[in-house]
Amino acid sequence: MLFHLIILLIAFVVLVWSADKFVYGASSLARNVGISPMIIGLTIVAMGSSAPEMMVSAVASLQGAPDTAIGNAIGSNITNIALVLGLTVLIKPLKVSSSTIKQELPIILLLTIVAYWLLKDNNFSFMEGLLLMIGFFIFISSLLVRALKQRKASNKIDDPMINEAEQDVPEQTNNANAIFWLLAGIILLVASSNYLVESASFIARAFGVSDLVIGLTVIAIGTSLPELAASIASVLKKEDDLALGNIIGSNIFNILAVLPFAGLLAPGKIDAEAGLRDAPVMIAITLLLFALCFSRKKGFFRITRLKGALLLLCYIAYQILLFTQSVR
Repeated sequence: MLFHLIILLIAFVVLVWSADKFVYGASSLARNVGISPMIIGLTIVAMGSSAPEMMVSAVASLQGAPDTAIGNAIGSNITNIALVLGLTVLIKPLKVSSSTIKQELPIILLLTIVAYWLLKDNNFSFMEGLLLMIGFFIFISSLLVRALKQRKASNKIDDPMINEAEQDVPEQTNNANAIFWLLAGIILLVASSNYLVESASFIARAFGVSDLVIGLTVIAIGTSLPELAASIASVLKKEDDLALGNIIGSNIFNILAVLPFAGLLAPGKIDAEAGLRDAPVMIAITLLLFALCFSRKKGFFRITRLKGALLLLCYIAYQILLFTQSVR
């Protein structure tokens, strides 16, 4: 058991590190071939924080554990809002003015309801996974088109989140280094994901919990570490819009680009608790976020420390629910 715990921790560290190196290599290579920092920031960099979830879900599905992949997607969304945002706001309250975030809040709520609708029949088909993945490419395309239209209309972008995302593009390097880190990041992402899933599955069996629960808890927390680091770094740099944008964007990616792997690679029956318990909790937490961001003053969303504490209490309550149901 101790051996698998050590492997799990090492796999988490390598997973997060390799995702960062993958983004560094891919971003540098993209800049070297003439792609603008804005496009890189809204695509490669934005997807970078969700790379661990995507790779873990793909590996879990290939290993015949789609419930782990589904638990990872649902659990990461709950963790991002209730734990990551809760901790971030306790460090510094958020004041958000991004029009992109205001448009994405209803989108994430709608997508969360769609995810519940797809999972509630305890079956996740290949076609359902494919439709979500198509939705992912449509979402990315619409985000880019909107940003390009803003720039074309006024030769600049007024949305602070998009500007901050553009500024967070890693420094450029030569093609040789870019390709090296791109390939190294991909190889280490695959290897660490494989070890993580195997160790997590062993631990789950040892404690008598399901693949779904291990995905909802240990794996979801571990793969959400990039979002936690990015959000805390953003608020410390006074980039409040990017802090919240990272979380909302990651949750959209989790539904449209992480959840589909279970249907695409391992379609079929899934754990009934995903639709009965966990997807409804994800909807409730997303609704709570929507409500907390609803009040506005002078064009800003304000998320106070009190609201952050409420989110953390919800996360603790959900973990207690999982624990009490798992040990029965």
